[in-house]
Amino acid sequence: MDKVTSAKALIRDALAEGQKPCFTCSFQAEDVVVLHLLLEEKPDIPVLFLDTGYHFPEVYAYRDALKEKLGFQLINLSPSLSREEQERLYGKLYETDPTRCCQIRKVDPLFRALEDYDTWFTGLRREQSPTRAHLKPREEAILESGHRLIKVNPLYDWTLKEVFAYLAVADLPHLPLYDQGYLSIGCAPCTAKPLDPKDPRSGRWAGKGKLECGIHLHPKEE
Repeated sequence: MDKVTSAKALIRDALAEGQKPCFTCSFQAEDVVVLHLLLEEKPDIPVLFLDTGYHFPEVYAYRDALKEKLGFQLINLSPSLSREEQERLYGKLYETDPTRCCQIRKVDPLFRALEDYDTWFTGLRREQSPTRAHLKPREEAILESGHRLIKVNPLYDWTLKEVFAYLAVADLPHLPLYDQGYLSIGCAPCTAKPLDPKDPRSGRWAGKGKLECGIHLHPKEE
């Protein structure tokens, strides 16, 4: 079974078992592959985007262009504090305490939203980071509230080369930041080009000893 067929089978099985699926999408290349596969099976699936207020302008433009092209149901999740309110209260947390910044702007809004779903699709891949090296195709996620979801990672064993090959065959554009040398793209203040070409996430939170924002380090995985 080739990887596209395997990913489609994972998606179909999970959709058949769950009642309330959703997909978290950052609009990086692997997420767009999963989005495309999901829309073939469930065109109305909620697509959750963490609108931190710190994304590159290119990410917002690409998100909107892709929505126009594919017509999916986009749900923007915003933190309880605006970017301006947070900086007024705490200064530039992404510099002084990036973990707290991620908690406020990513983890809390997403986990609140996930309470409404029972199946969570992601674009995670083993190749992305040492913290994801043992990623499984299906996992159980347990939120701090105790709410449980099935977490489905259809591209768990894909390489970045395979991801871009799929985009090319499907005639899907990729985020222009890849053409500038970025391999893992998050909030602009905490994203740089990879320090180690073999480690795509080595440009994230560079020098701060951080590899994950926290949304994929829920209690089940700790």
